[in-house]
Amino acid sequence: MLPASSPAPPAVLAAFQGAIAQAGSVRLDLRWYPTLTSTMDVAEEAAQAGAPEGLVIVAEEQTHGRGRRGRTWSSPPGAGLYLTFVLRPPLEGAGGMMLALITLATGVAAREAIARASGFEPELKWPNDVMVGRRKLAGILAEGLGLGRVDQAVLVGLGVNILSVAHAGDITARATSLEDELGRPVDRSRVLEELLVAVPKTYDDLRRGNADDILRAWRHAAPSAEGAAVRWQAPEGLRQGTTAGVDRTGALLVTTERGTERIVGGELDWMG
Repeated sequence: MLPASSPAPPAVLAAFQGAIAQAGSVRLDLRWYPTLTSTMDVAEEAAQAGAPEGLVIVAEEQTHGRGRRGRTWSSPPGAGLYLTFVLRPPLEGAGGMMLALITLATGVAAREAIARASGFEPELKWPNDVMVGRRKLAGILAEGLGLGRVDQAVLVGLGVNILSVAHAGDITARATSLEDELGRPVDRSRVLEELLVAVPKTYDDLRRGNADDILRAWRHAAPSAEGAAVRWQAPEGLRQGTTAGVDRTGALLVTTERGTERIVGGELDWMG
């Protein structure tokens, strides 16, 4: 059962209503919380309880925001946008391929939303980062639940840094925000509205078979996907090579001394 949500602040409610006015085939249902451990945790609980596609969990603060591979996402109160979408992709899209493509599609959507709301166009970095140079502006986390079952779900989490704040530890050196990059205030509610429009729309495009267009847009926005030096730990030891784009499944291609390899998961060290 979903924990009781709170009435959304006027700015959040206005963003939601603005998105509804531009709604596509995904019907949104927004639930707002002043603080949560993680929007992904609540969305997972809701999905397992049968929540329909289109549920969006939004929090003002996360105390243990979830990042990729068990990391945490720094989520100071009011400093960013922290939200998770519940999606129910069709069975023919089950498995890791759908997760990879949804991750890339969400990156395209997030970049488009940020550009529409602020005029700033960040870059994308495989598999799930929205970047400005070497600093992260936003992160994406897609997780599957019951993939291959009729009730399968994909949770798509987004964290976007809006305001300039001090993060704990060394996060400040690795993170940036829209306010930092633009040198002026940014309307969080406008960014939220654009995300609530762009993420469902791009997901719907993917569901309708337009993966090639989405991948084309992703490649255009991700210069590091070609020609960047990377290394990773493989079962046989440390490997390295040069990125050579992504394939139709969303896997990263890397040229090595043994030929071209497909990277579908794991941890990459970007050396450039």
